[in-house]
Amino acid sequence: MPTNQTKKKLIRVSTVPLSLSGLLTGQLKFMSDYFEVIGVSSNRTNQLDIVHKQEGIRTIPVDMYRQISPIKDLMAIWELYKVFKREKPFIVHSITPKAGLLSMVAAKFAGVPHRLHTFTGLIFPYKTGVLQKILIFTDKILCACATNIYPEGKGVENDLKAYHITSKPLNVIGNGNVNGIDLDFYSTQHYNEDFKRVLKKDLQINTDDYVFVFVGRLVRDKGINELVSVFNKLNEEVKNIKLLLVGDYEATLDPLDADTLQSISDNKNIITTGWVDDVRPYFAISNCLTFPSYREGFPNVVLQAGAMGLPCIVTDISGCNEIIIEGQNGIIIPVKDKSLLYEHMLSIYQKKIQFNPVTCRELIASRYEQSLLWRAVLNEYNRLN
Repeated sequence: MPTNQTKKKLIRVSTVPLSLSGLLTGQLKFMSDYFEVIGVSSNRTNQLDIVHKQEGIRTIPVDMYRQISPIKDLMAIWELYKVFKREKPFIVHSITPKAGLLSMVAAKFAGVPHRLHTFTGLIFPYKTGVLQKILIFTDKILCACATNIYPEGKGVENDLKAYHITSKPLNVIGNGNVNGIDLDFYSTQHYNEDFKRVLKKDLQINTDDYVFVFVGRLVRDKGINELVSVFNKLNEEVKNIKLLLVGDYEATLDPLDADTLQSISDNKNIITTGWVDDVRPYFAISNCLTFPSYREGFPNVVLQAGAMGLPCIVTDISGCNEIIIEGQNGIIIPVKDKSLLYEHMLSIYQKKIQFNPVTCRELIASRYEQSLLWRAVLNEYNRLN
């Protein structure tokens, strides 16, 4: 293990601190044994201190904005350039779109030898017109300035190739995902039957109810309109089922249809929790994850549910179709296909299709256990010279 005197500098960059403290939980601390790790992000909400305390690394604030803002973006590039010239890192590794663009441009001008970016999900395949052209153009600039490009999964890799974003080699680290899954944390062992009984009672879930759960933002792009519609139809013939929606509404960005909101309000078998800090208790009282999203990069929710032994019904999109092995730990259906969503929810409830919780967990553990991913990232860093 390198000494403090011999450690090379690794700077991880994200647009907002939550991406460093949340998406990369524990990884930066792990890398500190091998590199001098520095976190760079915006600090408008004073959250960089959380990164510092949680990961035990030095942090540097640089204002970056998710929205397109030429003047502010140029100012951010200049500030990042000054940081990189002063710190002289061996590696700059960015995550999230705007941080990737700004830091890769700044790092190239600053002469950083290894400029790495991880694409966690692409926006442009789902946009049209001028906005799509702008997003493609900026991602091409990002890739032109980067020395190494890492799609989070095979689906993201395929989109980068399909849209000819770069001719550089693309390398998915490990089996995909950016941080892996903490199997000790995501385990049903934390919740005994008494705990689950109390939580179910608080949520007005009966002991014999079959619980379908969704975790994420309650928006159109997550397939909530279809999920609620299908559940209402299923609930007309099957009474002892519940739909547990764990997450926040977004009223302005990608809101749900009015009739969906009305159904959620009217149907006593649809339960909403709002935002929660810990999703594990809700997985622990559920039987199946329903995740009919339109687009993802590599969804942590599916990893988390699987680690807690739940089978998953997911759509045939990036990440989901890599995590789920059809018939072994879940079912894959086309996007927006309400007929198949209904058919498979009913089949799982009726036990016509059965999944072993141990198998569901093992298929996550064998491919996405956190230490495996961290070691794979470290190996990628170590091969740079």
